[in-house]
This record gives sequence, C-alpha cells and structure tokens, in this order.
Amino acid sequence: MRRVVITGGTGLVGMHLSALLEKEKYEVVHLSRSRNAGARFRSYRWDPETGYCDKDAFKDGDTIIHLAGANIGEKPWTSRRKRVIISSRTETARLIYDASVASGIRPDAFITASGKDYYGCGISEKIFGETDPPGTDFMAETCRLWEAAADSFEAAGVRVVKIRTALVLAGKGSAISKLVAPARAGLIVRLGPGRQYFPWIHIDDLCNIYLKAVSDNTMSGPYNASAPGHITHDMLMSVIARQKHLPVFLPHVPQWLLHLILGEMSVVLTTGTRVSPDRLIRSGFEFRYADIDKALRAVTPALKSPPV
Repeated sequence: MRRVVITGGTGLVGMHLSALLEKEKYEVVHLSRSRNAGARFRSYRWDPETGYCDKDAFKDGDTIIHLAGANIGEKPWTSRRKRVIISSRTETARLIYDASVASGIRPDAFITASGKDYYGCGISEKIFGETDPPGTDFMAETCRLWEAAADSFEAAGVRVVKIRTALVLAGKGSAISKLVAPARAGLIVRLGPGRQYFPWIHIDDLCNIYLKAVSDNTMSGPYNASAPGHITHDMLMSVIARQKHLPVFLPHVPQWLLHLILGEMSVVLTTGTRVSPDRLIRSGFEFRYADIDKALRAVTPALKSPPV
C-alpha cells in the first residue's frame, strides 16, 4: 500500500483529502503537533517552532503533501503576522526536507499547496497562466516563497508539484461559507467594487487534483487549481441571491471601509484576477464542478438557515 504523508491534515482540505486517499486505498499518515491515539489517521509528531520532526514519519517512496500554513485571514497583517504566514509555509517545508531527503530518505513526490494570488492581488482583465511571473505584493511574495521552498526537493531529484489554489467552496469552514453567512439573515452583502474576479474551486475537485498529482508521475511544476468559468464578485452574489430567493438591494460595502476595518488584509476581499486551468485540463483532469451554480448548490445544504 502506497503511503501519503500530509501536513495540515486536520484542516478543511486535509481532512477531505485524507478521506479520499483512504478510499482510494492509500495509507495516509499525518504530521501533527500532538499525537492523538484515537484519531482516524496515524500521526507523527512535529513541532515547527522548535524545529523537531519525527523522522520515522517518512519512508522511501512516500508522497508528501504539504498543506500546513497559518490562516491568512485569522489575524490582522502586522509585520509579525506576515512573518508567521510566510515561515509557517517555508520553514516547515525545510523541516520536512531535513527530516526526509537530507536524512537519506527519498520520497516519490513532494506536492505543495500554493495560492492563486501568486500572480498578485489586483483587478485585471488578463488571464494568468503558470508561465506568468509572480506579482510583487505580500500575497504574491508569500506564494512565491512558498513554492520556492519546494525547490530543494526538485534539486534532489524528487518530483515536485505546486497547486496554486483558488478560493475553496465547501459547506463548512471555507471562505465561501463566511461570505454567504449574511444570507442566513436574508441579506446579500456585496464587497468592494464588485467587478473583482472570484477564482474558485469546489473542494471535491481540489482533492481530486491532489489525487491525480499523487498517482500521475507525469505531473510536475505549477498548476492553477481553479474552475474554468470566470465570474466576478457581483456575479457570485447574484447566483447566491437567486438560489436563496433573496433581493439584491444593499449598496456595495466600499473599499475604504473594508480597509479601515481589516487593514491591508482587505485586498483578499476587494481584488481578484482570472487564472487559467488549461495546463491542468491538458494533463487529463476533468472538473466535476465547472459551473458556479452547480457548485454552490452542492454546498448549499450545509449553508441553509434552520427552519424558524
């Protein structure tokens, strides 16, 4: 049975992906800060803050999936928080490298998460592909360094795949669940200019992309994990309004107000560009959820308000 070692395995994507891999007959183990004897998946301890990682977690031929990273939207972007966001992605990759490759263990592949903001936060009509250069803002620099941390594996001859992920649609715990929360009170709230693009992907498609990256040895380098249809924030909110039979009457929450409340982090809500999944599609991947209406309906049951 082939082993897959996952960091960030208890997060939203990690748990969905772990269940999928288990279903596909992979042995799944997690790197965790604490061992939980009753957990569904076996875990090995690591502590990125102290630089400890149990080397027994790794074996020759493993696939390593690196999902760990501090939550982008959890706290204000102070200088210290920015350092934590970056180091939680880059130093952890180096810790994995030291505990595996540098210790004489040869993984089959190293698959790292990354973000669609690799190309920068802004509003542009350009459709970005994997050969386009990174942006220059904080989010772009985070993604660039995140991916660069995987290059040591590639230099050692390990197959490396970088998944530049769009905003994930899932029933609970995802960005979309927070975005539609006001709809439970009967309100459709539109943020910023409204013309910012909203790259998205259903969590089932994202997990199937990782599954393909594990099993398909021809996959390497960066891939944009974003549904092929391009929508703006206003288009998204219109679909939500239609599905929930709600009127759209409130004005947009202005950018200046969001910046006043959230600081620099407001760019996550008020900007957005289009990214192309063509390279992923050429690799043979087929999206189950290519249409935003279908994708939202798939997660809507978990978002509905309880009956009054």
